[in-house]
Amino acid sequence: MEQKKLYIIAGEASGDLHGSNLIKSLQQKDPSVSYRFWGGDKMESQTKQKAVKHIRDLAFMGFAEVVMNLRTILGNINFCKEDILKFRPDAIVMIDYPGFNLRIAEWAKEQGIKVIYYVSPQIWAWKQNRVHKIKKVVDKMFVILPFETEFYQRFDYDVEYVGHPLLDAIHQYKANNHPVFENDDKEIIALLPGSRKQEISRKLPVMLEAIKDFSNYRVVIAGAPSLEEEFYTSFPLPKGSEIVFGKTYDVLNVATAALVTSGTATLETALFKVPQVVCYKASPISYHIAKRLVKIKYISLVNLILDKLCVVELIQGECNPKRIASELKAVLPGGKKREEVLKDYQELAKLLGGGGASDRIADGILKTI
Repeated sequence: MEQKKLYIIAGEASGDLHGSNLIKSLQQKDPSVSYRFWGGDKMESQTKQKAVKHIRDLAFMGFAEVVMNLRTILGNINFCKEDILKFRPDAIVMIDYPGFNLRIAEWAKEQGIKVIYYVSPQIWAWKQNRVHKIKKVVDKMFVILPFETEFYQRFDYDVEYVGHPLLDAIHQYKANNHPVFENDDKEIIALLPGSRKQEISRKLPVMLEAIKDFSNYRVVIAGAPSLEEEFYTSFPLPKGSEIVFGKTYDVLNVATAALVTSGTATLETALFKVPQVVCYKASPISYHIAKRLVKIKYISLVNLILDKLCVVELIQGECNPKRIASELKAVLPGGKKREEVLKDYQELAKLLGGGGASDRIADGILKTI
């Protein structure tokens, strides 16, 4: 029987995580499948292969940043097309990363290559007209958020809800791992400032200023594995604070509360049952453009899935040290919001259902190819 080949494109840290768990499930179900992929350290460790392009060179966030790096992005698109034609895959599996992936999907459709999308672009938030392109160029869409099925139904597009892969990732972590931190009398405040230099440079200094009076807590910064320690130490770190790389789950597993940049990390923090304050700060240009285009009530996945304000979101001007410190106190032990947040987290876990997303998507892909 002819060997099946998959070309997988993930452009961000969350995509690397979901991609690695997907590959693990695929390898268990059909070890003969071969891969070529864009991704990060997690996908590399799962396949024992090097990524065609690493996520550290791909993640541009915000409108202004994309414009500034347009030449690089267009170069990557052309390179990707050439690489796909050389590999001749049975299907391309796209994981989120819509600005890039939808352009490749459109081209792939013209080439007669099957397109599978895993982790829908967040078109329900903005650029809803992209749904028409998706209907034309994506052969199979797998979604991971419960409300996405209904959204696509409004446009007469049949998608498959597989559940959220983070449930599997966290369950697997808890089954196999233990905290790596030495015993310490102080409880931990975790800082998750993001995975890209641009967002970290904007948010970490504000977070650090906010926690300067919390000296009775231990501050642990979750460093992005793709970045160097010198980048983090260039910021005014408080005495006794620590930076750990590639160990976000170890940090969340022992944290008492967290300051988290918006994105997948808000959901990870919630599933570890860590009360959090969500911090979002973009460049002024990107923020004002987004404000006009984005059509959602909340920016954190926790609030979006629950469809209510569970975790406080401090956006742009509100994302300042004084306000962050005040909201952090409210979710620490004894704080007025802590118990309410933990109760809402239980509801969130119920809404997301059981695990098994990676296995379901692997079955779906093998059936499709």
